[in-house]
Amino acid sequence: MSPQAARAPRRREPNPARLDRLFHALADASRRQMIDRLSAGPASVSELAQPLAMALPSVVKHLAVLESGGIVASEKRGRVRTYRIAPDALALVETWIAERKARYQSQFDALERYLASQPDEDEA
Repeated sequence: MSPQAARAPRRREPNPARLDRLFHALADASRRQMIDRLSAGPASVSELAQPLAMALPSVVKHLAVLESGGIVASEKRGRVRTYRIAPDALALVETWIAERKARYQSQFDALERYLASQPDEDEA
């Protein structure tokens, strides 16, 4: 273990089940299309269903997956259920990706330093 790793505070890994639900929610093109629409502002189920070639019950199931993944939140007023993007909806994914990117980037940096320290083949 490197001295930096020994001193660095241990980050608490996110709940794997929560991360799985989030990635599962993002895995479907129709759900991503709904997220794109909701990024412009709240929308009712019927508004979200309009551009999709699927029945309303299927749209509701997709929205349940998005809600389970923590990406959207809903509110019911009378007979209308409105969905909106949840605050910090994708923060967990962004953090997870950034941590992995930093890890592999440090490996590339170490390789670059190693290669730079080696004599050129022409000089040998």
